[in-house]
Amino acid sequence: MTTRNAPPIGRVEGKKPAVEAMFNTIAPRYDLLNRVLSGGIDQRWRKRVVAEVLNTSPSRILDVATGTADLAIMAARKGVPEVVGVDIAEDMLAVGREKIIRADLEERVTLQRGDAEKLPFSDNQFDAVMVSFGVRNFEDLDEGLSQIFRVLRPGGQLHVLEFSRPSAFPVKQVYGFYNRFVLPAIGRLVSGDSGAYTYLPESIAVFPEGDVFLRHLREAGFADTHGTRLTFGVASHYVGAKPVR
Repeated sequence: MTTRNAPPIGRVEGKKPAVEAMFNTIAPRYDLLNRVLSGGIDQRWRKRVVAEVLNTSPSRILDVATGTADLAIMAARKGVPEVVGVDIAEDMLAVGREKIIRADLEERVTLQRGDAEKLPFSDNQFDAVMVSFGVRNFEDLDEGLSQIFRVLRPGGQLHVLEFSRPSAFPVKQVYGFYNRFVLPAIGRLVSGDSGAYTYLPESIAVFPEGDVFLRHLREAGFADTHGTRLTFGVASHYVGAKPVR
């Protein structure tokens, strides 16, 4: 049973300002926390995504929810001529810009504040789009995917790296204990933010992973969709292509 004014599936009203404020708060220690909490595995996942993106030889890439620009920098280091990163959290972008300067990649990587659900680009601008650990933070998942589809050139691919939920024993149980007790404690200790790393497992728990997320991709217009579970299902790599009409 639904009400007339119920939000569509994939939309969480009021989520965006809270996510922006949270990531601005943890921005100075975000990279450190990622390395500590994942044991560095997150970097392996990102390298996998970039390697697959490069298989299509893109010349212009959009990195949505770029954060501190890890994925954008990786792509530029691999020779992509132009990478544009967008994020709603300005403090995260500030950290990313410092990293870009240190890597001497100012000519290849540009960061700008931008909303995934209102991308500030005209249609068919990018050869590929990447999103790492960002789609679960969209306030309106379907609108964000539709915007990505719009700015992607026909024949281009979207690559999404996102957390998922292991289902096999005993990984499921260990993962659940880690997310519920260990991750928030370490996150609070290192970042000083009591809510950010409680939000992380909560957002993973409600994210429409696997076949459900692939259905969202298809409803946005993507074709040839598929997903690969990584590291016992802790993360997943999803791919969809914009058809050539």
